[in-house]
Parts: sequence; C-alpha cells; structure tokens
Amino acid sequence: MMATASNKHFTLTGPCGDGEYQPGPAVTLTCHLSPELSAVNLGIRWFKGTDCVCLYKNRQVTEGRGYEGRVSLFTQKLQRGNIFLQINDCSDREDYLCQVTNGDTAEECTIGVNDIEKYIIIIIRSQNER
Repeated sequence: MMATASNKHFTLTGPCGDGEYQPGPAVTLTCHLSPELSAVNLGIRWFKGTDCVCLYKNRQVTEGRGYEGRVSLFTQKLQRGNIFLQINDCSDREDYLCQVTNGDTAEECTIGVNDIEKYIIIIIRSQNER
C-alpha cells in the first residue's frame, strides 16, 4: 500500500548508478520518494545553480525564466513518487538540484549531467548521504 502525502517522513533519491541516454534533443532527470509516497500534494523545485528551472506547487507547474518551453515535469508520475524532469536543448555539463517539501520537511538530491555527448546522468549526492 502506498504511503499518503500526510506522512512527512520520506527520503529523496536519484538514479542508481550511471544512467546512459542516447544522444538526442532532450535529457530526463529522475528522482523518487522512499517510501513510495504520492508527490501530488508536495512542493517540488528543480534548480540549476541558483536558477529555478521548474516549480510545482498547488498542483501547478511553472517553468523558470529562460526555461519556458524547454522543461517538462512528468506530473502523471507524481502519484507513485516519481519526479521526472525533461530538459530540451540541454547543452552543458551542470548539476541540477531537486528539492521536495512537505510542510517543514524538505529533501534534496543533486544530479549531474556528466557527459553531454552521451547524456550520462549520475547522482552526486542526496541530503541523507551528507
């Protein structure tokens, strides 16, 4: 049985090991909640440095300035605790931070786009690994 959003205790994790993606116009960053917890009523923010790439709050998605039309949050995956962000025209090596909040509880996970030629995605660190 899936935990409900009223449970404030969760961890946020990134992909296990390296993920290889075929060269193409987009890359998808993935995180998930453990235990499996619906993220539909949670706050979600994706950052690149200090820039907010995508914000999900009150069931509404807002694309960050400069990312309009370039990012997609897969809202249909949130019910099962999966937080996927697709970035179109991703052309640089950068770290992306996913932050999930539920009331005063927050978890973070940083994912790096390591090799843009192959779109290899690796997890850098999760808050619970610090």
